[in-house]
Amino acid sequence: MNFSNLQKRDNIERRLGVLKKFSFALSLFTVCLIVFDLGFTHRSETELYLTDFYLVALLIGSTTILVRYGISRKKFPLKVRFFDGAIFLLNIFLIFVKFDLSLKLLPFLEFFNNMGWLYLALFIYFIREFSAININFNRKLLNPAQLFMASFLGMIFLGTLLLMLPKATYEGISAVDALFTATSAVCVTGLIVVDTGTYFTSLGQTIILILIQFGGLGIMTFASYFSYFFRGKSSYEHQIMLKDMTNSEKIGEVFSVLKKIVLLTLAIEAIGALLVFINLDPNTVKGFVDQVFFSIFHSISAFCNAGFSTLENSLYEPEFKFNYSLQLVIVTLFILGGIGFPILFNLYKYFTYYFKNQYVKIQHPANSVYVPWVININTRIVLVTTSILLVAGTVLFYFFEYDNTLEEHSGFGKLVVSFFGAATPRTAGFNSVDMTALNFSTLMIILILMWIGASPSSTGGGIKTSTFALATLNFMSLARGKDRVEVFRRQISDISIRRAFAIISLSLLVIGTAIFLIASFDQEKTLLSIAFECFSAYSTVGLSIGITSQLSEASKMVIIATMFIGRVSMLSILIALLRRVKYLNYKYPQEDILMN
Repeated sequence: MNFSNLQKRDNIERRLGVLKKFSFALSLFTVCLIVFDLGFTHRSETELYLTDFYLVALLIGSTTILVRYGISRKKFPLKVRFFDGAIFLLNIFLIFVKFDLSLKLLPFLEFFNNMGWLYLALFIYFIREFSAININFNRKLLNPAQLFMASFLGMIFLGTLLLMLPKATYEGISAVDALFTATSAVCVTGLIVVDTGTYFTSLGQTIILILIQFGGLGIMTFASYFSYFFRGKSSYEHQIMLKDMTNSEKIGEVFSVLKKIVLLTLAIEAIGALLVFINLDPNTVKGFVDQVFFSIFHSISAFCNAGFSTLENSLYEPEFKFNYSLQLVIVTLFILGGIGFPILFNLYKYFTYYFKNQYVKIQHPANSVYVPWVININTRIVLVTTSILLVAGTVLFYFFEYDNTLEEHSGFGKLVVSFFGAATPRTAGFNSVDMTALNFSTLMIILILMWIGASPSSTGGGIKTSTFALATLNFMSLARGKDRVEVFRRQISDISIRRAFAIISLSLLVIGTAIFLIASFDQEKTLLSIAFECFSAYSTVGLSIGITSQLSEASKMVIIATMFIGRVSMLSILIALLRRVKYLNYKYPQEDILMN
């Protein structure tokens, strides 16, 4: 290749880069205008100007994408070409409809004249351009733990600003309450200082829903997946960072795992929304649009273990507390969300192998089939621990509340509500009984279940089921005089045991500090109510016995910090703040320490 061709190629790449930056800047500016449009009240003339600008931006954006296809030497993947083609046709169609070029001939197209379609197209355009931007993080300046924390802090800050928009609430909201709500949504906790259904408008509830979705899976998950989808490549450092975040076994599997996580989440939430809609009594939620939004909101909130509800008293509302089929749908969603993605993938692998194995046995009965170790040690520990906690929690809830909060329910209803009451403290946050009427013994059981929480790599919080299981196995091994922890014919590594006890110690330290501070700021509150609130905040549960909205601003800030620490984990914060040791090529003499 001669010098002139190289120069020509460099000029093309330079123009292509400028075009990309211009298109991204246009899409970002347009999204900011949409936020202004939806969040503030303005004159009808301004609305007309904004609509015209949206159409022009959509036309320019579609044109820039087409031009890039024409001048770029890069061959775009088939999936990207198909996506861009579909979006281009949708944009042209919307422009066609918005300018009223066909409504006289085809009146049914008036359905697409709603501004929501235009907003959706512009948001997709922004995601398309944002994902195409090449953003590389320097691990020397920002390690994965720091980036993980920064992503959550960024979402919380942005969510706070959006919730303070005039049209997000009916009567306005203070900065502290907006920060509390945004933190609770991003950290998928569910503690609220104002009622979600009556205090926030449709815009405010939609903002909360988006914060829950991004907070449940993590903004880095979505950003990395769409970036890889459109760019088709990623830096090695970026893949290492994502490997740590997704708990992938191999670097080459990172984006495959990301794809599975996103698609599985959307599939479960879609099916969950459909089941909620089917089991919803039309008389309880009026209007088809409101019923659809209610179903989507509660499906996403349940799967992400957020605990947010548009109902004032969650599922304890008179119209919902006897709807047992709806409660079973909700409880299934937050159990699936809290069991962890690696466990779900491993179970899928097991059942796929099992059915193939059965097919081989039927076709060739004489042939022996080798049975490998398909269900790994993590899945076994999580499933056993989860099952024990659910069964034990259900039995204890049923026993302690039989003549109390369960008295108004039928025999089958008592079982469903008991199962719901045992599962929801595992960071789900929904309630189908009056929390303030529970017996003291039941509250103690809920405290323990909240502290344990969900499973690793899930949408839930707490110290996690595997941590609790390892701690239990460790003291059982010590009591039996064993020098190692063994389970399911496997030996648990020392680093896993050390990590488990570090998580337990740090959790008690954070919760104890939060209880002490709130007891100092709000001395009129009982110790039980404060402890319950702090355990719920740290484990991102969202259950409360009625003091959240009554807390002082200082106590609210303590709960905000506790929710954030519980979501990102204190251990991750320490890893982000402390300098990592690079060299460990030495050993000191070992000594035994007196314990008892």
